[in-house]
Amino acid sequence: KEAQWAKSQYGITQLETLYFGGGTPSMLSPSHLAYLFEGLSKVWDLSALEELSFEANPATFGVSKAHLFKDLGVSRISLGIQSFDAQVLKTLGREHSPTEAIKAVEVLKGIDFPEINIDLMFSIPGQSLTVWQETLTTAVELKPNHISAYNLTYEEDTQFFESLKQGTFKESPDADAECYELTKHYLSDSGFVQYETSNYAKGGATSKHNQAYWFGNDYLGLGPSAVSTLKQVRYENVSDTADYIKRVQHLGNAIDQTDRIEMDSYLIERVALELRTHRGLASEWQGGLNQVQLSQYLAQGFMEYDEGYLRIVPAHNAFVDHMVSQLI
Repeated sequence: KEAQWAKSQYGITQLETLYFGGGTPSMLSPSHLAYLFEGLSKVWDLSALEELSFEANPATFGVSKAHLFKDLGVSRISLGIQSFDAQVLKTLGREHSPTEAIKAVEVLKGIDFPEINIDLMFSIPGQSLTVWQETLTTAVELKPNHISAYNLTYEEDTQFFESLKQGTFKESPDADAECYELTKHYLSDSGFVQYETSNYAKGGATSKHNQAYWFGNDYLGLGPSAVSTLKQVRYENVSDTADYIKRVQHLGNAIDQTDRIEMDSYLIERVALELRTHRGLASEWQGGLNQVQLSQYLAQGFMEYDEGYLRIVPAHNAFVDHMVSQLI
């Protein structure tokens, strides 16, 4: 019902990409998945999608459900594995084991799933560089066509953040950089192309959905807590599931907050996201940069122009966050 309302309200006649994520959608039963896809297919032609991505937890599916994903038209599975080390998984509070993670990839490979992404995370408390190398090695040996490798971030209102404040966990920029450089060089040597700071693809299997987000395309979010950005207006749904259902039934939508993104804020978003990509920052946003700082980065060889796009020279993209902060 929310999808029907959005189609009518915003004039969205066809989607280019569709991404199921946030939470663990692979936990849904086959009947629930079929019902969900059937409902969306009545609103939009899912067969015309350029990409249909689905987040999955390794412990929540087997061969039969993997076949169902494929039959439903899912073209890309993103596995939230994070690590192939049992102790690291315990620290992260993940429910799957290294064996289950490996089996999940093998199941998808066994049915010739089109695109498989493995999500990994480094700089976990207690995770040595050797352990991180072993996780990378295992991931590459499983032969996915995409690997995402993210640095652990300490966000407020999480147990990790509380442990950081109490001194139980500690941040180490040097260790972060060491893990990042190892990742970058090892995956590059293994045939992966780094097309965004934390994302690596082989055989052109880049995430079309994520790239659309990084490059500022409009996106529609459906479900509790979902966020949409349409024509520089951001909409956020109510987070409570019961309230969400009630609002959708009565109003067709569950929008709880609406904010117009001012141009200064939008510029910051564009610079922060686009400079993380191999393509770089589009020319329309370059005029808002600190031109003195930009000139210095260009002269120092930290940045370059490529067909009109401004990008960070790959050898220096580990410093993207710092460089962005100086440019805006």
